[in-house]
Amino acid sequence: MAFSVNTNAGALVALQNLNKTTSQLNRVQGAINTGLKIGSAKDNSAVFAIAQKLRADVSGLNAVKSSIDRSTSTLDVALAAGEAVSDLLIQMKEKAVAAADSGLDATSRTALNDEFVQLRDQITTIVDNAEFNGINAVKNGGNAIVAIVSDDATKTITIGAQDLSLTGTNVTLATTSTVSTQTLAAAAVTAIDASITNVNTSLSKLGAGSRRLSLQKEFVGKLSDVIEVGIGNLVDADLAKESANLQSLQVKQQLGLQALSIANQAPSTVLGLFR
Repeated sequence: MAFSVNTNAGALVALQNLNKTTSQLNRVQGAINTGLKIGSAKDNSAVFAIAQKLRADVSGLNAVKSSIDRSTSTLDVALAAGEAVSDLLIQMKEKAVAAADSGLDATSRTALNDEFVQLRDQITTIVDNAEFNGINAVKNGGNAIVAIVSDDATKTITIGAQDLSLTGTNVTLATTSTVSTQTLAAAAVTAIDASITNVNTSLSKLGAGSRRLSLQKEFVGKLSDVIEVGIGNLVDADLAKESANLQSLQVKQQLGLQALSIANQAPSTVLGLFR
């Protein structure tokens, strides 16, 4: 065995092992602190790249959810307006049928006409105010409701606008319609019946669109959850396993420090040769 005070091979080996243990300990502590076994590209570049791509997909799906939510809210406003118009038409029919009675006196007809006109004008008020986020899907020349449904924004769901205004094709009453005479009342009844049918058809289309958006949102939510689980499978740390590793490495580090201390004392044995 050669003795040297210039080179301590034992200490160098002990230091190398201690550095290796410390590096492993730092990795385990990082995994415990972050909950990730792969927190950066240096841990595993291939898996990290896959995880980042999946995270981008999840971010895109979050934007899809927001788009669907906005479209759903816009559609809810349109449905509420359509239902209100339908209710108003039913009330207007009652007034028009009553006004078509040939035995009605002038005072009663005037009262019915006043109520009819108020209900008629309320349709315009409702339709003009049925707007959400700058979109009105029930006015004359209204906007279609468009929702993004894919994380690359290339696929959409479009629910067509339904014109429920007095100047449109669904509500066949004119803005000047009255029931001031028996003849006008009879004509109004016919127009109202057609309008009720048309509005119900429009409501059916809007309702079907709402259901489609609801189904798509449910699917996007499930898809996002599945991808999140996939990311976790790739990068999440097994904390039970890491905890066990931490205990082992801490003991190993202490032993390494003792081994290094013993190795550092080895050159001092050379002094015994000169006594």
